[in-house]
Amino acid sequence: MTQRVDLATVMDRLALDDVVTGYAAAVDDGDWDAYRALFTADGRADYRASGGIEGPAAEVARWLSRTMGHFPVRQHLIVNRRVSIEDLDGYPGDRAEVRADYLNPMRTGSGEDFVSAGRYRFGMARAADGWRLRSVVIEEKWRRTGTAGAPGSG
Repeated sequence: MTQRVDLATVMDRLALDDVVTGYAAAVDDGDWDAYRALFTADGRADYRASGGIEGPAAEVARWLSRTMGHFPVRQHLIVNRRVSIEDLDGYPGDRAEVRADYLNPMRTGSGEDFVSAGRYRFGMARAADGWRLRSVVIEEKWRRTGTAGAPGSG
């Protein structure tokens, strides 16, 4: 592999990481325009494993807007990112997948804590203006609820 290809791969990995970070920030900030802008025109999201819906990004953004309104405090922590970029005979292609674990603590307006954790699968495609999400699939592994300040609630 040449240095030019190595550099392109590093730049792609950084750009993919920016999309994942942008996703977390958009959901946590309730910026649904930014959320939709992260997706390709035909991008989809699947939240069924956590009790949500699956569908086109715009439809899911409307659902998230209503659902996340119950949680005025929320924070996605997305870690252990594993990036796979399509390999075209030693050159980076225009498709990628990022698998990453998440921890998502939130608090309801009434002070109840809600924490969920699991794994995301982000399907990515290179667009003219950079990497975009083709798909987001959530695989929730566990959740916990409780009242803020209760014994054992941290």
